[in-house]
Amino acid sequence: MKPLHWAAALAAAPLLLCVAGILVAIGDEPAGATCASPTASAQARVREHVGAVGQWDSAAIDNAAIIVAVGQQRQLPPRAWVIAVATAMTESSLINVRSAVDHDSLGLFQQRPSQGWGTPQQLVDRVYAAGKFYDALLKIKGWEKLALTVAAQKVQRSDYPDAYAKHEDDAEKVVAKVTGAASITDLPGASLADCDTSAQISAHGWVRPVNAPVGSPYGPREGKFHHGVDLSSKRYTVIRAASGGRVLWSGCDPGTGNCNVDGTSEGSGCGWYVDILHAGEVGTRYCHLVRKPDVAEGDTVNAGDPIGLMGSSGRSSGVHLHYEVHLNVCGGNGGNDCDLDPGNSTNPVPFMRNVQASLAE
Repeated sequence: MKPLHWAAALAAAPLLLCVAGILVAIGDEPAGATCASPTASAQARVREHVGAVGQWDSAAIDNAAIIVAVGQQRQLPPRAWVIAVATAMTESSLINVRSAVDHDSLGLFQQRPSQGWGTPQQLVDRVYAAGKFYDALLKIKGWEKLALTVAAQKVQRSDYPDAYAKHEDDAEKVVAKVTGAASITDLPGASLADCDTSAQISAHGWVRPVNAPVGSPYGPREGKFHHGVDLSSKRYTVIRAASGGRVLWSGCDPGTGNCNVDGTSEGSGCGWYVDILHAGEVGTRYCHLVRKPDVAEGDTVNAGDPIGLMGSSGRSSGVHLHYEVHLNVCGGNGGNDCDLDPGNSTNPVPFMRNVQASLAE
């Protein structure tokens, strides 16, 4: 008997909505759920045979498309698809493993019959395996607010719990590719908390980095000096460049160590963070991102451009953006040898007020 085409298998699978042809429509955009343009949000669909994406060949991308399609048909948000695809990248390199190599692990997610995931025949059924992963994910309280590596580990219980995060960027790119979106943030249901801030650019060319109130202020705090302000909002809130400029630094603070897990008040450093140099030798810093920033050192950014997502990496006791403003960061040398250090920090609240981009009260 000829094997069922994957799209046909999806259409026939229990608990899944009917699939028209080879495309899986997302459906209408939930009100207020995304920053996507109306066209992009209405037309996003899972597509098959889109070719290779980075290191992932076309066969791997077809497997990822099935994972995404199952998540869509269960009406799960894009975050779930990314977690599932990143997990399969880590566990199987997006290869549907049919003969166990590690104990009795099989399929895209290396699920084990001996641990109750299903029969060997079921676990190499890609639709079934993806569904079982989502079933387990949804049982985790607050999974959508967890760092990817934490959510994936709670499902998989791997011996290498930090491995999943290394594929988060790739998973986002693959999900965007198979749905035809320009980026993950263009997808309906991305649940970004501050979509209405992208156009709020002042006459001075500045914008709030996030639309969130100031929590911990600038100044002395617990025997130390707090060189910025903390702006608290939801995990994965989009962080925007406060003004146009050049990225001086983008990456994991060496003092933090592992930036792919939530930090604690006893932790150290900024976690994932970005430094940007603006006109007039003004610098801004954005700390505690949830994952690797969306910009790289040397990139040019405009005011309001997305640079990353809010998280809690580094020395952090909760999800927030630590935002700093620094003055005269290049010492008058015309943009060379610039550094954002404690000695040139200034209070972001009056500074942002002066450039007509006041931080939220």
